[in-house]
Amino acid sequence: MDAPLLVIVDAANVVGSVPDGWWRDRRGATERLRDRLVAYVEGGLPGRAGPLELVLVVEGAARGVASVPGVRVVSAPGSGDDRMVELVAEGGGRDVLVVTADRELRRRVLELGAEVTGPRTVRSD
Repeated sequence: MDAPLLVIVDAANVVGSVPDGWWRDRRGATERLRDRLVAYVEGGLPGRAGPLELVLVVEGAARGVASVPGVRVVSAPGSGDDRMVELVAEGGGRDVLVVTADRELRRRVLELGAEVTGPRTVRSD
């Protein structure tokens, strides 16, 4: 059986895409995003049937957010963008979708063969 689609979510970019006061509690906002992502593991994303493998990449004040069943949280030791590029490169040719609106990150992962989509794909609010 083929591996499920690997979906890598740029936590800082997705959390920052809605001005809902996230800057007062970055870690809490990231935990809420992580918890919302769980529904997509089996249910899939628009145009992408589940199951999915979901990875949430965190950096800065959100480092240390724990993984939950269905969503693996990866704390970037430095740049979150660099860690996401590494994860795409480590994918070994499997299908990867990166969720971000960051133009430079989009360019870098597209060069490695990943697909990209914007934050609204995983924002239900």
